Amino acid sequence: MYVCVCNGITDHAIREAAARGVDTLEELTMRTGLGSGCGSCTDVAREILAEARPRVREFPLPLAVAA
Repeated sequence: MYVCVCNGITDHAIREAAARGVDTLEELTMRTGLGSGCGSCTDVAREILAEARPRVREFPLPLAVAA
């Protein structure tokens, strides 16, 4: 689906950018042009980007145990 009609950016392109490490709307705009026209796509693009970013599992470090 086209998210940014002004620049022809699709949801697939946003997910691809997220997989390559793009994690902010500002960086997405720099790399793709999304949102640099009328700007009406930014809310939807931000949602897709947040959903598509790779999730980092956080494993807490174990507490040090006295030997």
